[in-house]
Amino acid sequence: MDEKHVLLRVPAEPAFARSVRMSASALAFAAGIESVEDVEDVKMIADEGFVYACATSPEDVEVDFALSEGRVSMDFSLGGGEPADESVDLVCVLLSALCDEFAFSEDGATLHLARTTGDSHDE
Repeated sequence: MDEKHVLLRVPAEPAFARSVRMSASALAFAAGIESVEDVEDVKMIADEGFVYACATSPEDVEVDFALSEGRVSMDFSLGGGEPADESVDLVCVLLSALCDEFAFSEDGATLHLARTTGDSHDE
């Protein structure tokens, strides 16, 4: 599968977390991720990434999903604010445990998360 991109833009409000989570689920399946456990991991990564992005006080959050065979990556746009809630530290711990890639862009404007499954994840 050639890499495909899907861009989702939603208001940075808790009511839209489900939209991000369900989009991630559908896109994981489109990327060939079929195990229920792996799809649940992708959904959780999307949800927690959205929570983190919202904590940086943007008006909207853009999520750039990049799909390739057995792999979903998500780049979340971040606002200019520093997350004030200490629970955000827990989000970072959870994301670093679930993701194969967890990083912030050098300018701090983007949170990058990725999950790979199948043979490419085991290598």
